[in-house]
Amino acid sequence: MQTVAFHTLGCKVNHYETEAIWQLFKENGYERVDFEEQADVYVINTCTVTNTGDKKSRQVIRRAIRQNPDAVICVTGCYAQTSPAEILEIPGVDIVVGTQDRVKMLDYIEQYRKERQPINAVHNIMKNRVFEELDVPYFTDRTRASLKIQEGCNNFCTFCIIPWARGLMRSRDPQAVIKQAQALVDAGYLEIVLTGIHTGGYGQDFKDYNLAQLLRDIEANVKGIKRLRISSIEASQITDEVIDVLRKSKIVVNHLHIPLQSGSDTVLKRMRRKYTMDFFAERLNKLKEALPNLAITSDIIVGFPGETEEEFMETYNFVAEHKFAELHVFPYSKRTGTPAARMENQIDEEVKNERVHRLITLNDQLAKEYASRFEGEVLEVIPEEHVKEFGPNMLAGYTDNYLRVVFEGTADLIGKLVKVKITKAGYPYNEGQFVRVLEEQVQ
Repeated sequence: MQTVAFHTLGCKVNHYETEAIWQLFKENGYERVDFEEQADVYVINTCTVTNTGDKKSRQVIRRAIRQNPDAVICVTGCYAQTSPAEILEIPGVDIVVGTQDRVKMLDYIEQYRKERQPINAVHNIMKNRVFEELDVPYFTDRTRASLKIQEGCNNFCTFCIIPWARGLMRSRDPQAVIKQAQALVDAGYLEIVLTGIHTGGYGQDFKDYNLAQLLRDIEANVKGIKRLRISSIEASQITDEVIDVLRKSKIVVNHLHIPLQSGSDTVLKRMRRKYTMDFFAERLNKLKEALPNLAITSDIIVGFPGETEEEFMETYNFVAEHKFAELHVFPYSKRTGTPAARMENQIDEEVKNERVHRLITLNDQLAKEYASRFEGEVLEVIPEEHVKEFGPNMLAGYTDNYLRVVFEGTADLIGKLVKVKITKAGYPYNEGQFVRVLEEQVQ
């Protein structure tokens, strides 16, 4: 029996796609083995979001080649899409497939075995206008299922390489989304995370169908789904219609991840982010009016080229004023090939790190404040894993508003919806006490 091993670098979309590629191999009679073991085929799914992503990808490729020099080495993903020639220069790489045509990977392997000539199957992603259907009926290692609903991005922020790696916005057919959501629920998943490269942009390439309609249609048509989460949504995509859906929905969770990147209009202009802080604030206020307990999480890039202390403080004060529930804070890192990497006034690493530190300190304070609102309350949690470091029978999982809760419970609770009382609020986790399992509702 032929064996295949996978290694995935980068984001949730890549992890989703690796699972989809595994399904293709499985249907062809392959057995999956650990990446550290001997395999007949190694598939490395690469990342290129930062220069470090490229470097890590190259290290992993070389590791596979060392492991079994006779294996077929197949490289796919974003770094493969943007730099196929660079990858093919690594001695031992046999096949390079970008971020499209992954369904042909097994054909390329057959071709390679016949001809023994390296294959570069990467072509211009910008011409692609169709979503590549990649089905994932279940995940090897997760209690939350991801469901990819769109591909690509049209924004071309000055710090970002991703449109060149993923192409332009294309949305998945709503019927295919609903069908796959049902399959995931039937496989036992109670929570589905809608994911993509620019998830909130879903439907922008359709004439008369949008994200709000997709959310409604999933709720109306997928039997047994308990939670629906959107991996990320831009402020401009939070229309009044989306807010209305969130308010009325029984399954869309009380959590939105809305990337801010900077809280300064002048920095946003240099980033080519197409909103102002006034607009962002107006959307946040409207959201909080409709959903007072909503958790809003965000991403921030600190030390973007030219960022002054004043501009940084605009970001700091905006975050403090709007009380985000949690932030992911990144120091700006130059991505070769992007306009921002060529900008004047790159910020000194020490200044960047000092600013990152200030924002992280603020984040810890705000996250604790948000969590403390729920101390003493009974919330619904889906336990995801055992956390041995807290004790032998401790489980950890998330509430719908994305609080991580650690509580004592038995292994059979993993993946179920349970009621847990928050006994001690905190960050990065809350302590809780198991109350009961929610009975399976009869559909």
